[in-house]
Amino acid sequence: MRILIVEDEPTLGQQLKSTLEQNGYAVDLSTDGEDGHFLGSTEDYDAVILDLGLPEIDGLTVLGMWRREGRTFPVLVLTARDSWSDKVAGLDAGADDYLAKPFQTEELIARLRALIRRASGNTSSELIAGDVRLDTRSGRVTLKGEPVKLTAQEYKLLSYLMHHKGKVVSRTELIEHIYDQDFDRDSNTIEVFVTRIRKKLGADVITTIRGLGYSLDDPDDAPRA
Repeated sequence: MRILIVEDEPTLGQQLKSTLEQNGYAVDLSTDGEDGHFLGSTEDYDAVILDLGLPEIDGLTVLGMWRREGRTFPVLVLTARDSWSDKVAGLDAGADDYLAKPFQTEELIARLRALIRRASGNTSSELIAGDVRLDTRSGRVTLKGEPVKLTAQEYKLLSYLMHHKGKVVSRTELIEHIYDQDFDRDSNTIEVFVTRIRKKLGADVITTIRGLGYSLDDPDDAPRA
């Protein structure tokens, strides 16, 4: 899952970026409202962490601009402001959740996971497709109850497909959501990761839809290649 952080406090921004990357997310970091707005308008993100007190353009204005532009990704607002009026203003501008500083990193990650699940139509922290289970809280993947070890990129790809179970996902979409902005993106690596996942979880776990991309679903519902 790819996350955008828009936070003007350098130390906090880098700490959040590092923590989220350690938890398996691809993360882009912006330090002002103008750059943050541009990234959110031109790149595809699964969720955004947005500070309200930003230089250049304030967070509420950035959020309103995104929503008017039709950007629908979930937004978690971060701010030092803790009054009810600020919370209402953020939610009315289009925020999906609100967290006041200071906060516990564990709570932020839990809220972020919940936002991403809801945005993709999942209510449980455990994603299931046939005999494959992925626990978004622990990052644990099992096949018929037995743990399966995946690399970081394999996990990211599997997690994205399981969050969007039953949908056809193109290579381009996968690249945009499992790599951050600075990563040297190569579409050929997607097929390599898919092949590795099939070896570990079964040849039929991911279906190739010729000319369109990939799909992951429960075995009985999987579309034909």
